[in-house]
Amino acid sequence: MIQRIQSLYLLLTTMLSVLFLNVPFLTFFKESGSYIQITLRGFLSQVQGKNEEVILGSLPIYLLIIMIILISAITILSFRNRKIQLLLSKLLILLISILIIVAVIYSLFIVKKYNATIIPGIKMAIPVLLLILSILAYRGIKKDNDLIKSYDRLR
Repeated sequence: MIQRIQSLYLLLTTMLSVLFLNVPFLTFFKESGSYIQITLRGFLSQVQGKNEEVILGSLPIYLLIIMIILISAITILSFRNRKIQLLLSKLLILLISILIIVAVIYSLFIVKKYNATIIPGIKMAIPVLLLILSILAYRGIKKDNDLIKSYDRLR
């Protein structure tokens, strides 16, 4: 049901995940004047005036993002079964947490190996925003579930 606030949170999670999939979310600047970006094709090294070269694959990150998109969409569509929706939202929180951990590990690896610095951007906040939205959705689903249980006790 789209009128429930947790459905809106889950819809925002899905839309932000799709946005996260389409744009490079981390950019690093190397001392040599080149950039490293995490994109769909992997970690790309770009030197001004030259072609891009893939230096490392980013398959785990994008598999996690695709799983987050699918699970958040399935969670929205399973609004009639709150127990499954609670379970899927817990799984969604877990996957987003794993995504943040993997992104931090990759970032530390790039910083250490290539002596690069992270260029801060708004795209870095997307995973944290995904986590916050999924936690809010879980709380809304849990609140609905508790409300239904209290009505059942009164009968």
